[in-house]
Amino acid sequence: MGKYFGTDGFRGEANVVLTVEHAYKVGRFIGYYYGKDHKAQVVIGKDTRRSSYMFEYALVAGLTASGADVSLLHVTTTPSVAYVVKSEDYDCGIMISASHNPFYDNGIKIINGNGCKLEAEVEEKIEEYIDAREDTIPLATKENIGRATDHAVGRHRYIGYLMSLAKRSFKNMRIGLDLANGSATAVAKGVFDALGAKTYVIANEPDGTNINNGCGSTHIEKLQAFVVEKGLDVGFAYDGDADRCFAVDNEGNLVDGDKILYICGKYMKEHGELKGNKVVTTVMSNIGLYKAFDKVGIEYEKTAVGDKYVNECMVENGYSLGGEQSGHIIFSKYATTGDGILTSLMIMEVILESKMTLAEVTKDIKIYPQLLVNVKVSDKEAAMNNEKVLKAIADKEASLEGEGRILVRPSGTEPVIRVMAEAPDDETCKKVVDEIIDVLKSEGIAQ
Repeated sequence: MGKYFGTDGFRGEANVVLTVEHAYKVGRFIGYYYGKDHKAQVVIGKDTRRSSYMFEYALVAGLTASGADVSLLHVTTTPSVAYVVKSEDYDCGIMISASHNPFYDNGIKIINGNGCKLEAEVEEKIEEYIDAREDTIPLATKENIGRATDHAVGRHRYIGYLMSLAKRSFKNMRIGLDLANGSATAVAKGVFDALGAKTYVIANEPDGTNINNGCGSTHIEKLQAFVVEKGLDVGFAYDGDADRCFAVDNEGNLVDGDKILYICGKYMKEHGELKGNKVVTTVMSNIGLYKAFDKVGIEYEKTAVGDKYVNECMVENGYSLGGEQSGHIIFSKYATTGDGILTSLMIMEVILESKMTLAEVTKDIKIYPQLLVNVKVSDKEAAMNNEKVLKAIADKEASLEGEGRILVRPSGTEPVIRVMAEAPDDETCKKVVDEIIDVLKSEGIAQ
């Protein structure tokens, strides 16, 4: 991780951590970097936050000042930007979004020409340019100045692509969608309606300040209640930029990223589509997922947290399925990044082809109780290298005797240490986490 770019782009409170000056400079560097031997072509999408428009204009100003031409998708999803970049041969794409964060935060995610997250070495060069005392990048002049044009057709092509992936009609299926008042509002309902579903939608009225506010994948309880109240077959909830998906089964139970990986991995294995017989997970995946995989003979890899790292492992080894507990799921045959709406379609394929409910196809995976506490710290590196903290983690892990696990890791985007425990019951989880936090406090690390 760099000074500005974390595991998922440059993110922070708008005009406090991430400013218009930052956005302008990011645009200036990207336009220059990709335009050294030709006129750079860049596509931009944004979510529904109030500040997304401000950052869009700042990025466009920087890009065109460096000579790049810019295509504007307007409000759209992160995976749609990745799709357009790769399918229409753009040099790169930029998504303006802070994902699941509150509306006052925003972020800049940069996607390379292959439709994947930007390489760390290029992010480092952008950071050097942002902090440079002198601007050494020449300004474009005369006919070399870039221009920005509407490219809403790119979003429409992505919607058509999603619809083409469905193997069956969704006719007679009653489906609930929680659109988080975010990017999915421009895409999801149209896809499900076109496929024949009877669609029931909540959080579909963005006003610039209500994105993720009591809705979406970070507040799944709203969709759970909605599915039960309406007697729906299934529900899907997305985050602000719709690269994540959580599902709710017909009984109102949460189906998180781990359960999605299990049912899709098992289905793909049965149909000869699980390359290498492996699913790529992260260190945050539940121990219950691995026990379920073991029972059905599916192997797995573990990466650092972040769909960027999941995708890197998948590309390097040719794997077809990977993802995170948080709902970033990658189907490499169809996409280069986590795609919440695509994930929904793949879940629909599983339940329609198996002629089972979502509750039935998930019954064989037992998710262990898990507790995750974010602890604010002054120095993440010091916290992760403290001898007493490391000893406490090892001792508590040993006490679980293989029926649980402990994970302590620094956040990639915030000044916090994440302390997580899995165990057979909630009481044990809390006891273990509290004891580790007590050590952090006694060592003067926790704020």
